[in-house]
Amino acid sequence: MTRLPITGIGVIAPGAIANVDRFDTSGLSAHTAALVRDFRAKDFIAPMKMRRMNTLSRYLVAAAKLAIEDSGAALPQNTGVAVGTAFGPVQTSVDYMQEYVEKGASLAPPQLFAESVANAPGSHVAIEWNLRGFNITITQRESSALAAAMYAASQLMKGTVDAALICGVDEVNEMLFSVLDRIGALDDSMHRGMVIGEGSAVLVAGSGTRKPYAWLSGFGIARDTTASISDWGTGYESVVGAMKAAMEDAEIDSVDAVYVSSNGSPRLEALESRALDALFDSRVPRTATKQVFGEYAAGGALQLVAAIRAFEDESLRHVLVNSISAGGGIVCAVVSRDAA
Repeated sequence: MTRLPITGIGVIAPGAIANVDRFDTSGLSAHTAALVRDFRAKDFIAPMKMRRMNTLSRYLVAAAKLAIEDSGAALPQNTGVAVGTAFGPVQTSVDYMQEYVEKGASLAPPQLFAESVANAPGSHVAIEWNLRGFNITITQRESSALAAAMYAASQLMKGTVDAALICGVDEVNEMLFSVLDRIGALDDSMHRGMVIGEGSAVLVAGSGTRKPYAWLSGFGIARDTTASISDWGTGYESVVGAMKAAMEDAEIDSVDAVYVSSNGSPRLEALESRALDALFDSRVPRTATKQVFGEYAAGGALQLVAAIRAFEDESLRHVLVNSISAGGGIVCAVVSRDAA
């Protein structure tokens, strides 16, 4: 594919994995998460606008503001917005349904309903900067952000937009945390399950005045048909196929590092490790960012940001980023240091 420049980065990230103090976890098995701390939405968003946004939308608008400022240029009006979110505004949906049950449909706050849909954060971004290009939100669990990046790249290469914001956003809330805990998906040690995280990350692609951080150069997708709806499968050949497709799309035959999808879940660990061993030798370094940011953090976009910033090490030329979803979705991306 034609390589696409990344000229701006904005991040609202968790500081570290720590004990959850946002809600009571005393009746659960897991007690830790990667939470955003000391975030002040008013530093990024005008008060009247902020009141119409839930936490998810505030995270995304703040990260978008940072990314656009970082790019050093006003965005063209036809800029597109592609958002990945693993679960969307779960807490807002819970809040709305509680109001609906207690007060009835006529008295339930309409603003809560408007913010309960997954594409609300992306809509706020487009409204804030008057962006008239495509506006799409993808929910594909762990692969959401890379799927959004792939869509944005396809539209940039077609010429339907001159620039795109590639976004990821997620939040940790009591409902999501308790459900994942009760199905055995969470583990504070990250040996028998994941630790979840939150935050937002936005990349400006195809526009900007600064020297690009890196270039999006290839994508590959596949489906593991052995996976269940809420777990990973054993079809490592599908992961190998997606990694190969991304490298072929980037017109390269090797990479200098792999940013893995690994999150502590044993079946994912076994699946991805077998695929990596089949395609690469042991000299290719593997980096697991979810040990820092948690799973779902920014819909996986923080993993992509970390890979892009890795090019500050000038020995790297190409980095492969893997995103493997429970349920069988696989998206892989190659980011490169240079335009060719």
